[in-house]
Amino acid sequence: MGLTEWAYTLSESLLSDPLPRRWAHSLGVAKRARSLSPILGRDAELLEAAAVLHDIGYSPAIATTGFHPLDGARFLRDQEGADERVVRLVAHHSCALLEAEERGLRPELEGEFALERPDLVDALLYCDMTTTPDGTQTTPAERLDEIVQRYGPDTIVGRFIQRAAPEIHAASKRVGGRMAEASVGGQPM
Repeated sequence: MGLTEWAYTLSESLLSDPLPRRWAHSLGVAKRARSLSPILGRDAELLEAAAVLHDIGYSPAIATTGFHPLDGARFLRDQEGADERVVRLVAHHSCALLEAEERGLRPELEGEFALERPDLVDALLYCDMTTTPDGTQTTPAERLDEIVQRYGPDTIVGRFIQRAAPEIHAASKRVGGRMAEASVGGQPM
């Protein structure tokens, strides 16, 4: 079984029944990852696998700390023996260090999981922040507004996402720039 096939099967088994909306979101994020293949080169499969797995830490079957990037990455590492790069992308997706800080879990996240290459971190952040909870395409600004409205501005997630907004917009701009370059003859990174 290839990396992406394994990732889809695992993610579906953890999310589709207990959290169908989260599963739809994960499928949408993976679709966005596929759309970035012109700038990903040989890392396209890696990013798609991380994209479909990025939210598995929400699954009641594996959630332990309540912080889904950490729970998902630990499960992938400890129970699945997953590719280290996929694990690192799941651990650090979408400015997870900032949310970990809000939750008092930054030392654990930083201590257990190294960062992946910045261009891949940007790409996964872009995919997540341009996909609605239902899996459809959106803009980073609309996604940020939706998250703040859903969780509330004074919650852990609301505070974190507001702090992360400048980096989310900057990463989205970097990914968009790379895609524009690729469309006029650039090479994958």
